[in-house]
Amino acid sequence: MPQESGAAASARLAVIGAGAIGGYTAALAHWAGLDVTLCVRAPLDGLTVESGGEARAAAVRIATDPARTAPVDWVLLTTKAQDTAGAEGWLRRLCGPGTAVAVLQNGVGQEERVAPLVPKGTGILPAVVYLSAERLAPGRIRHHVASELHVPEGPLADRFAALLSGSGLQVHRVPDFTTAVWRKLFTNLAANPLTALLQQRMAVFADPGMVRLSRDLLREAAAVARAEGADLGEEDITRTLELYAAAPPDGGSSMLYDRLAGRPLEHEFITGAVVRAGERHGIATPLNGMLLTLLRAVDRDLRAGRA
Repeated sequence: MPQESGAAASARLAVIGAGAIGGYTAALAHWAGLDVTLCVRAPLDGLTVESGGEARAAAVRIATDPARTAPVDWVLLTTKAQDTAGAEGWLRRLCGPGTAVAVLQNGVGQEERVAPLVPKGTGILPAVVYLSAERLAPGRIRHHVASELHVPEGPLADRFAALLSGSGLQVHRVPDFTTAVWRKLFTNLAANPLTALLQQRMAVFADPGMVRLSRDLLREAAAVARAEGADLGEEDITRTLELYAAAPPDGGSSMLYDRLAGRPLEHEFITGAVVRAGERHGIATPLNGMLLTLLRAVDRDLRAGRA
């Protein structure tokens, strides 16, 4: 776990959302010496992150009322994609002249989701998140593996990398973000729906039949991704399956954690993104379409409190 840097609080950072990604990134930024405010719906007693067998508290400032906040240098939006609109109150208060917003969410089209919710001219940096963490309880996060953020290269990305330098969050600037965001979608595309629907952890991918099903799901999506302009092929499918095989057997997916906690699912921005893009391009996606139908049924029960 990164150690306290002792650096002066040279930048003001607000993190919207105290889930696994938000809590973990807020803690690492705080330990790196940044002035961090964690923006949440309900009060928290504190923030603790478990990583590598060690539990450590992060004394971040916790805010529950947008009206009591002021503009900051950077905003990290870490809510689930389906909760983006609900963050508008925070975004309007936290964004001032010079504020930049980094969108740490699954799915594609992060910039388009956020642009209507922030003042015109606000810099928006979409980020692909490679980070496995689990929210065990309010304010308590367990980090499993990885701490990478992939962003489209450019001046805003350079500023973001400088902001998080020394935090333990590795910022990679990529020239082809369309490919990067679809490649990340691949990592979620089979693992998230299948673990959530089966309520099983990553050990399920030791089953050869599950591997074959995953490969077929990814092949459907690869055709759609290429139509969207991403440079993805069979090697990306193989790489994704190797990632599943190498994952800790007791690890899970964000969608599984949401279902176990009784929270709404993110299916419309993962599986739904593939199905809708397939429809736009006239590409059939029967397997992903089937999963989307099942996920919608589960989500309806979760929202009604029946699951």
